[in-house]
Amino acid sequence: MNDQAQSRPVLGVLWMLVTGLLFVCVTALVKTLGPVIPAAEAAFLRYAIGLIFVIPMLRPILKAKLTRRQWGLFALRGLAHSGGVALWFYAMARIPIADVTAMNYMSPIYVTLGAALFLGEKLALRRILAVVIALVGAVIILRPGFREIGHGHVAMLIAAVVFGASYLLAKLLSDETSPIIVVGMLSIFVTIGLFPMALSNWVTPSWHALGMLAAVACVATAGHYTMTLAFAAAPITVTQPVTFLQLLWACLLGYFVFDEGLDLWVVVGGGVILGSVSFITWREAVLKRRMRTPPAIATKV
Repeated sequence: MNDQAQSRPVLGVLWMLVTGLLFVCVTALVKTLGPVIPAAEAAFLRYAIGLIFVIPMLRPILKAKLTRRQWGLFALRGLAHSGGVALWFYAMARIPIADVTAMNYMSPIYVTLGAALFLGEKLALRRILAVVIALVGAVIILRPGFREIGHGHVAMLIAAVVFGASYLLAKLLSDETSPIIVVGMLSIFVTIGLFPMALSNWVTPSWHALGMLAAVACVATAGHYTMTLAFAAAPITVTQPVTFLQLLWACLLGYFVFDEGLDLWVVVGGGVILGSVSFITWREAVLKRRMRTPPAIATKV
C-alpha cells in the first residue's frame, strides 16, 4: 500500500460508509421483490440486465490471449458464482435481512481455509483460532436447537462457501489477467451459468419486477465502484471494521421497513465473525503478505 493511500483514512472510511448504504439498498430491493420470481430467474435477470456495464470491457477481453486453462478457470468461477448468487436470492426472500448480512461475513473465513487447503498457505495458530471464533459466531447466529433453522439459513451457509471459492479463483486469475477482464468474464459466465437454472422454472416477469432488478444491477455496480474508491484511499485494515455498520443498517431496515424484529444474537454473532475477519486482515498486513482476505462488506450480486 502506498503512502498516498495510507494518508487518506477518513476518505476511505467515508467511501466505505457509502458502499455499505448502497449494498443495504441492494438487499432492500431484493427483499421487496420477494419470492414473486424464482431465485435463479431473478439472479439471471439481474446479471443479464447488468451486461450493459460489460460493453466497455469487451474490447480488452477480446484482445486478451487467454489460455485454455484460464478459460477453464473463468468458467469454473462463473459456475460457482452462479450457484452462490441463486442461493443468495433464495435466502433473501425467506429469512431476515440481518441474518443474510451477518452470515455473508463468513465468506472471508472460507477463503482463509481454502487458501490453506488448495493454495498451500500456512495456517498459524492465531489464524486457526480466528477461524474457530468466526465459526462460533455463526453458531451464535443460527443457535441450533434454540431457533428454527430454515431453508434460507442453509442456503446462506452454502452460498458463503461458494462465494469463498469464487473469490479464491478470482485471486488466481487476477495474478494473470487484468481486473477488467476478471470482472467482465464473471458477469458473462454468471449470466450463462444462471440461464439454464432460470429456464427450468421460468415465470414471466412483470415490468415492475424488471425495473426492480435493473435497479439492483445499477446500485450493486455503484456499490462495487465506491468500494474500489475506498480501497484506493485507505488500506482494508482501516475500512474493514466499518463494514459492521452494514449489519446495523440491515437490522434497522428489517425492523422498520419489513417488520422482521430485532435479534440481538444475530448482531452479536455478526460482530464476532467480523472481528475475526478483521483480525485475519490485520495479520496479513502486519506480515506484509499478499492480501487474500476479501472485504467482508462485498455483496456478491
